[in-house]
Amino acid sequence: MRIERLEAGPRMSRAVVHGSTVYLAGVVADKTAGESVTKQTQEILSTIDGHLAKAGTDKSKLLSATIYITDISTFHDMNAVWDAWVLPGSTPARATVEAQLGGTEYTVEIMVIAAK
Repeated sequence: MRIERLEAGPRMSRAVVHGSTVYLAGVVADKTAGESVTKQTQEILSTIDGHLAKAGTDKSKLLSATIYITDISTFHDMNAVWDAWVLPGSTPARATVEAQLGGTEYTVEIMVIAAK
């Protein structure tokens, strides 16, 4: 079965398509780094929409999501943005964990898997 790598770099690919499944790398906020978890989550979800479109799918086909936040007390704020973005009836399996991220300017990172 063919494997397609989108925006492949020396360390990782932004997305990998295998069969009818699309795997996105973790997405962090570039433009809103250092700002609130709300603003970072909004940017990340917009970026995810773009990556899914490039891979030939969209958020209606989400299978799973893993969300990493640096401060669990911001869980409600992140969820408010998530809940406004995700499509009712198309919610993926999901986990959210508190974690230290690769850069102190990031408060949230989201990784998703979708069907094509």
